[in-house]
Amino acid sequence: MPFPTTKPTLHYLDIGSLGRGEVIRLFLRDAGVDFEDVRYAYDDSWPATSAELKEKGLSVTGKVPVLEYEGKVLRQHLPILRYLARELGSYDGNTSIEKYLVDAIADMYNDWRFQWVKNKKGVTDEYKAFVPSYYKALDKFYAENSGPFLLGERITYADFAVYQSIDNDSQIGALPDALPERLTEFKTAFEGRPQIAAYLASRH
Repeated sequence: MPFPTTKPTLHYLDIGSLGRGEVIRLFLRDAGVDFEDVRYAYDDSWPATSAELKEKGLSVTGKVPVLEYEGKVLRQHLPILRYLARELGSYDGNTSIEKYLVDAIADMYNDWRFQWVKNKKGVTDEYKAFVPSYYKALDKFYAENSGPFLLGERITYADFAVYQSIDNDSQIGALPDALPERLTEFKTAFEGRPQIAAYLASRH
């Protein structure tokens, strides 16, 4: 698959492995794409930094992640993942129905993320009730193929988003005591991918 001729630059907040930027990092690491990882302090200086990103034309809204890729400025993390999948000729479905399924799971993840953002500083009882239903629904989709990934043996961009939800729920103490069986298999397989395993080890 083709690799970029110039090193991409990822702009995101310096918040460890939380948030949307980490999904892109995981994807780029797995694909073996070398990239510049620019992280901005998320403190009192962030409003000024956000305004500067807008002035430079890197961010329309002042939010990140932003990926500079082959002379283009890409924004919004799920569209970035879809673009990269198409650009690399991998990480997506091969048929219309497979692409639909991958996009549907990405939408489910986006719905999860909306709830997660509201609870990352304090988990509510409402969120605790929501999380198991989210993973139970994902498990049904993952059970439709032989696994371990959404489409079976082929990993897709949606798998990276699903893993991020599992990891980030764990970090805020909202992950159920036990994930459904197929998602447990998925998590083990995802973390066992060589590039991912090396990156996860470097985070600790």
